[in-house]
Amino acid sequence: MNNRINSPSPAVLSKARVVGAAAVAVCLLLAIAKGSAASRPDKRPESASPRTAPSEKLAPELGINSALNGAQVMPDNDPWRMDVSKLGIDPRSAAIIASIGADKPLHPDFGTVWQGNPMGIPYVVVGQNQERVAIKFTDYGNESDPGPYPIPPNAPIEGGAKSDGDRHVIVLDRDNWILYELFHAFPNPDGSWRASSGAIFDLKVNKPRPAGWTSADAAGLPVFPGLVRHDEVVDRGEITHALRFTVQRSRRAYLPPARHFASKSEDENLPPMGMRVRLRADFDIKPFPKDAQVVLTALKHYGMIVADNGSDWFLSGAPDPQWDDEALDTLKRVRGRDFEVIRMEGLVTQ
Repeated sequence: MNNRINSPSPAVLSKARVVGAAAVAVCLLLAIAKGSAASRPDKRPESASPRTAPSEKLAPELGINSALNGAQVMPDNDPWRMDVSKLGIDPRSAAIIASIGADKPLHPDFGTVWQGNPMGIPYVVVGQNQERVAIKFTDYGNESDPGPYPIPPNAPIEGGAKSDGDRHVIVLDRDNWILYELFHAFPNPDGSWRASSGAIFDLKVNKPRPAGWTSADAAGLPVFPGLVRHDEVVDRGEITHALRFTVQRSRRAYLPPARHFASKSEDENLPPMGMRVRLRADFDIKPFPKDAQVVLTALKHYGMIVADNGSDWFLSGAPDPQWDDEALDTLKRVRGRDFEVIRMEGLVTQ
């Protein structure tokens, strides 16, 4: 809206300079007030997000499972950000899909609450001044990045404090853009932690771990970049990276960007760590609710990567009390046969 007013003509000013000047001032004030009111709606549009609009560039919020405000976790040239919708299909695709379970459903392993604990893999965003604490590695110290790690006292543990599961702890330093991850982590009374393994990722660069090294995931990959997050799905309506999923049986092999395998089987019909699948292009997502459509669209364009041994077709995400669990549950309508394996090149078996 143009709020500028044309100046009064010289004739008007010559007749009544004082009155005319006053009239101009009044008109100017009224026009500015009118323009301000027109540009400021009485109430927030129903479609507006309760969080920051996508066009605004803000730093990720601090705290547990907080919004990243549009910040991309990985660089544009990282494999997690690769659009695989046009890549070829692997010759063994049908056999590998069958080994995972062609009739088994996709399972969203995240949501609001499960058995009294947040459902999914949680994370916490900290600043550069977060105190760093010592880490003792109990199982894979020779393949772990040494501490200290900036883990706050209230860092959430996957499954809760009493969990007997994977117990991932994930910390994102928003100021240095560095990711810290632990597997099977337990806090000590003095503030330090002990864990089976741990990894540190500089998210500003595309740098894989040493060949043969694990991480907080069996595949040697970072966990956090592959999570489905509420701020992406609901607040921004778009996921622009691959997702993380698990399989019960895997092959003794890995495919870059994975760096590690976790199986003794050499069966070529089993999926290797790092294998990527995508949702078929002709799969109709229109009958699904909006939140599910965002996830399914990402699966068509970026796919999902085998990152760990676990339950078949379990899709990983971060918990959030605002998830619509019923909408997420519709993802179970997707079956294994609706996916196809992206052509595998550079497979490592030793």
